[in-house]
Amino acid sequence: MLAFSVWNALWVVFVSFLFVAILMMMFSVIVDLFRDDDLSGWAKAAWIVLLIILPLLGLLVYTIVRGKGMAEREMKSQLQAKEDFDAYVRQTAGAGSGAASELEKASNLHAEGRLSDDEYASLKAKILS
Repeated sequence: MLAFSVWNALWVVFVSFLFVAILMMMFSVIVDLFRDDDLSGWAKAAWIVLLIILPLLGLLVYTIVRGKGMAEREMKSQLQAKEDFDAYVRQTAGAGSGAASELEKASNLHAEGRLSDDEYASLKAKILS
């Protein structure tokens, strides 16, 4: 009969947690390595070799040596993504491109007397359809 105690189950959970945590750290370090423009290709290759040969020591040394820059590069990346998203939203839903703005322009032209009632009604129906 296979004996599997509560302590064994806790040990498996703990080891699994450590394994997943180390993998997540490894991926974040590798992403940071390739995100860094200041580091040369040879330096990036040396860090990758260190991470493959001695993963725990490599992660620890990388975090100590380049941890502050890692946080700054992540913040810079997030700010750039936010600016790109904001620019996309402004471009997509910007003033002058929607049906509401076209209807407002037609209404202003009608109020100024440049459009007759029939022209305004047909233009309004075209915009709203």
